[in-house]
Amino acid sequence: MLIRYKKSFEKIAMGLLSFMPAEKDLKTLKQTMDTYESDQDWNLFLWKEEEDFIGVVGVVTVDESTLQVQHICVNPSHRFQGKGKEMVCALKSMFKSKEIIPNDSTEAFFRKCEVKSSDEEAEH
Repeated sequence: MLIRYKKSFEKIAMGLLSFMPAEKDLKTLKQTMDTYESDQDWNLFLWKEEEDFIGVVGVVTVDESTLQVQHICVNPSHRFQGKGKEMVCALKSMFKSKEIIPNDSTEAFFRKCEVKSSDEEAEH
């Protein structure tokens, strides 16, 4: 389930974002968190399953009809289980009237999700 970020989730969100190569540097990570907290066009969501937060996805409003995924990351111990794809699907469901697009750093992941979706549909 996607849960909108709030300040009390800061350490969890930073920990999850730090798994992304571009966010390894603490200074960069703090700047990213500051942007999510201060810019109303940047929205961060945490993915919770049972009692644990296992993923994070951040989007930026491009225009009134488009959101761009800036960050998407799943805790390494939960990877390769379709959790990232579930997060993207939940985003699309949450923002039905908007197109969800990747940025340069999330594009490869999006393509992988689309290929899997096509493969799964072909099997049925």
